[in-house]
Amino acid sequence: MLYIIDTANIEKIKHCIEYYPIAGVTTNPTIISKEHTDFIDLIRKIEDVIGNDRMFHIQLTGDTAEQMMEEAKALRNVIGDNLYVKIPVGEEGLKATMKLHKEGFHITETAIFTQQQALMAAMAGADFVAPYVNRLDNIVSDGVNVVGEIASMFQRYGLKTKVLAASFKTAEQVHKISMVGGHAVTVNPEILESLIYHPLTMYAIDDFKADWESVYGKKTIMDMVKEKEQ
Repeated sequence: MLYIIDTANIEKIKHCIEYYPIAGVTTNPTIISKEHTDFIDLIRKIEDVIGNDRMFHIQLTGDTAEQMMEEAKALRNVIGDNLYVKIPVGEEGLKATMKLHKEGFHITETAIFTQQQALMAAMAGADFVAPYVNRLDNIVSDGVNVVGEIASMFQRYGLKTKVLAASFKTAEQVHKISMVGGHAVTVNPEILESLIYHPLTMYAIDDFKADWESVYGKKTIMDMVKEKEQ
């Protein structure tokens, strides 16, 4: 499963890339606006941090397919080939997706809430579809089940489109997505960090350190290697 970081904060992106196996960055207008800075300068800085080998998902803001296509072409000139244009599902979005797909663009169809929205987006040429897990849970639906059914449909019809699950509040939701065949998740830095935290892990590390120091004190492995080399 691909882990993607859902933020436009430069320092948080740097931290996550240094310590976690991050496949890319996703943003949307809300996330971008939280940084209160020039949009083009910001996405260029993010691109510099993540490099050309990681995906960069940027959401378009145009209302018509023509506006979306114009924005997509302009953004690709700024970012390069690792750009994935995020397009909200809908008639104009599907129209733009079909046209941009033919022109070789990478596309993530977003704001997915139903299985048929996802299937339609895949048939239009989207590389990823992004269902909103927690938002589905909030309307008494089952976000994890929706993701699982989408993944099963794609497999059944031999589609290459991947499910990029979004909108999480807990690590448990992320785990369940991995169990139902979700291909990727995009999570904020706090959720990402919670995926590897467990108090028993911390206790075990503390025990290892205490046992070591009971015999060797504060000496490290490198201290001992250097002693033998002298």
